[in-house]
Amino acid sequence: MPQFSYKARSRSGEVVEGALEAADRSAVLSQIERLGLFPVAVADVKGAAAKAARNGAAKPAAQVPFAGLFKSRGRRRKPKLVELGNYAHQLANLLKAGMPLVSALNSMGSLETKGIPGEISKQLKQDVTEGKGLSDAMRKQDGIFSDLFINMVKAGEQSGALVDVLRRMGEHYVRFAELQSKFTSAMIYPAFIFTLGIGIMIFFMTFMLPNFMKIFDGMKVPLPMATQVLVGFGHFMGQYWWVIVLMIVAVFIVFYRYASTAKGKRAIDAFKMRAPVLGKVVKLNLYAQFARTLSTLLKNGVPVLTALKISEEVVPNILLKEALNKAREEVTDGKTLSQPLLRCNLFPQLMVDMVRIGEETGDVPSALANVAETYENELKTAIEVMMSLIQPVIIVVMALFVGLLLYSVLSAMFAITSSIGR
Repeated sequence: MPQFSYKARSRSGEVVEGALEAADRSAVLSQIERLGLFPVAVADVKGAAAKAARNGAAKPAAQVPFAGLFKSRGRRRKPKLVELGNYAHQLANLLKAGMPLVSALNSMGSLETKGIPGEISKQLKQDVTEGKGLSDAMRKQDGIFSDLFINMVKAGEQSGALVDVLRRMGEHYVRFAELQSKFTSAMIYPAFIFTLGIGIMIFFMTFMLPNFMKIFDGMKVPLPMATQVLVGFGHFMGQYWWVIVLMIVAVFIVFYRYASTAKGKRAIDAFKMRAPVLGKVVKLNLYAQFARTLSTLLKNGVPVLTALKISEEVVPNILLKEALNKAREEVTDGKTLSQPLLRCNLFPQLMVDMVRIGEETGDVPSALANVAETYENELKTAIEVMMSLIQPVIIVVMALFVGLLLYSVLSAMFAITSSIGR
């Protein structure tokens, strides 16, 4: 009968290693779970030795086919934050109910969680059955689970607290999905209203105004300058609309290419942080996201350098990415985290002070969690303030355009009325 070596953790978190004889890996996993242990890794003793010998002799020939397979997986839709959160919650609930990991993943394959196909859970179950850790199995699913999710699961496996970690991850993703939704809604509504207003004015100038002006064609009365400009612009849009479309497309392409460069990304991200009203919302969102991510990672036992690296990848602003990269280098040199955060001049004093207090008390994760909660509450207020300011501004701008249209039409009517009176 084949012999398997295994590595597992007890409910107290103690590492247990040993060897068992069984017909296959599934039987080994069942035996480990009956012992009250959480399996981390299982390997066939003879198979592992043969694999090591093959790796020492030459590179596996299967690398190319697998690369193509992973490439095809990369085309799958990336799950949304709320979908990852729901997946983590459901898996945590199954494990908390006492279901073994393999059985829980099998059930997840049948549940067909929205955003994560059932085949993903089935592939995870297959990999775990073959002896891989859950985090290693998730890493194979390219484009599905983020580095944050994978490293958190790995920390949960190593500490024997996978259920608690999955619950925290679920709360983390759901909370960020709510903030992201509010932030997106705050941007979409004003843009929609402004675009609708521009569309109505273009329709008026290209279709309504020319028909209205036909009334004055037979009258030899010079129209006011404002009316002539408006009518001329309307004719130009009606006849040469394709030129305007080409100009808009060209501007979009130029802007897209500029935004794709490092210089363009820096300039755009810097503008977002300095913009009136919007800048405050953007900065609060970035600070809350960074603090919550780093707190969640550190609280679950992820090493500080790894946590900073993941936080750097999660933060969408290139200026903060560069600052976190420098901070990670300084922390590697033995410095505390608060010092490099202070020197980069991008993070607020409150965050730096809270991190320093956390370092002094030995509880940085809780300090960062408090910072994240503070900025999340401020972000909600800032979004409400921005919405209350943007709506009147849009109304005033639209009123100016409508007033210009009315003035152009009415001034023409007054000019004709005056000529008839004479």
